[in-house]
Amino acid sequence: MTRERLYLFDTTLRDGAQTAGIDFSVEEKIVIAELLDRLGVDYVEGGYPGANPTDTAFFEAKRTTAATFTAFGMTKRAGRSAANDPGLQMVLGSAAEAVCLVAKSWDYHVRVALGCTNEENLESIRDSVEAVVASGREAMIDCEHFFDGYKANPDYALTCAKTAYEAGARWVVLCDTNGGTLPSEVMEIVGKVTAHVPGAHLGIHAHDDTGHAVANSLAAVAAGVRQIQGTLNGIGERCGNANLITLVPTLMLKSPYKDRFELGVSAEALADITPISRAFDEIINRSPDRHAPYVGENAFATKAGIHASAILKEPETYEHVPPETVGNRRRVLVSDQAGKSNLIGELARLGIAVDKADPRLDTLLADVKEREAQGYAYEAADASFELLARRRLGEVPRYFDVHSFRVMVERRFNAIGELVTVSEAVVKIDIDGETHMSVGEGNGPVNALDTALRKDLGRFQSVIDEMELTDFKVRILNGGTDAVTRVLIESYNKRTHKRWFTIGVSGNIVDASFQALIDSHTYTLLKAGL
Repeated sequence: MTRERLYLFDTTLRDGAQTAGIDFSVEEKIVIAELLDRLGVDYVEGGYPGANPTDTAFFEAKRTTAATFTAFGMTKRAGRSAANDPGLQMVLGSAAEAVCLVAKSWDYHVRVALGCTNEENLESIRDSVEAVVASGREAMIDCEHFFDGYKANPDYALTCAKTAYEAGARWVVLCDTNGGTLPSEVMEIVGKVTAHVPGAHLGIHAHDDTGHAVANSLAAVAAGVRQIQGTLNGIGERCGNANLITLVPTLMLKSPYKDRFELGVSAEALADITPISRAFDEIINRSPDRHAPYVGENAFATKAGIHASAILKEPETYEHVPPETVGNRRRVLVSDQAGKSNLIGELARLGIAVDKADPRLDTLLADVKEREAQGYAYEAADASFELLARRRLGEVPRYFDVHSFRVMVERRFNAIGELVTVSEAVVKIDIDGETHMSVGEGNGPVNALDTALRKDLGRFQSVIDEMELTDFKVRILNGGTDAVTRVLIESYNKRTHKRWFTIGVSGNIVDASFQALIDSHTYTLLKAGL
């Protein structure tokens, strides 16, 4: 039986950016796009070029993405041509392979929000799609408020969808913009739409305001759509979007979907989905949901004695899928062998070859478990994990030894009478038997430490000068005055254009930061082959 292809459209970088408390930088968008490549989505919606400086800069930045890079925009305004609409032209002028335009499909919104006639709105849809197609790009239309619009005026909502399709849209996406539609309604309405627009050209964009975004997406697939829009970990406006981290395993592992459909996600990428989910949470500085389906820390955990006994004998008695298929692990069966298998897989991903019988793996596994208990989270800190592994395998030279560091923060009046806060750091290190002591000032303690550390690294100086710190995140792991702090630092090599993350954990934020700094400098030297 030939399986049909389903296409995944990720809108984390656009619709996900509407999440309260989330404000992506250009660098974060680049890193998240790399995570999406690891997963294997088909489309990455990068944002709205021209609408804000971040999205505009992201479209201009150097990117490497295997997915179809997509720009978001709006259909042209009524009363002007597509060629004379600045917003549409900005999108068409961007470095995007596809364009997804939002269009009104609820006549109430046409009247209230656009202030034009229904026919003028149809003209905007038609002309805008034709302009995208003429530019040589793949055209898509997000039919905003489609389900509400269909329930209010089915003929007009259908006409909007048909107009987009007939104008050349590759995908006509049915949007539950307010998130209030239920699965039974989605199933019924999508079924009726497929009589006018082929399901192979239909998509679903669901919001989670009733907690049904994933269920609505699955219902739409069952009814005929073949593109699914969603976000990593379900972030998005209000209650969020359909969670691709839940949808992907369900589509790949559960009947009838796994028997009828195929995705562009490999089994290897599926086994990487838990680290991807947790790495994304680290990037947005949010604690992972311990109870998230498939990827949560407790997704395969049990404390009931009878359940534990059964799982020890036959895991499938209380597990709906094997945890390793989604990169997670069982928490009741503390099997060194299972833990070692996961470890070997992660080492292989980083290009570290090691025999499964190597006794050093046991030491490394114990180290990882101990550090995780202390608060380290290596899903988002590949560089620190690789250093830890290579150190245990004897593959990291001792480039330098840190004797001591000291940081001073002083608030004072400067020479012209301005009240300023000054950070100064002193770092003493040993390189090739010689002691080097450097002093650095910076915009805060971490910047001062970095300045001092990189000031005099002897024969390594030219390599270190290629590296710069691009981001710094702090998370408090527990409350109180004795709180433990986790620091995640992102670094970037200006010559190779590679970026990496390092981690530090301590009861002292400066100490945690210095740990991450040391790892970043060491990783730079290791990757330079020194």
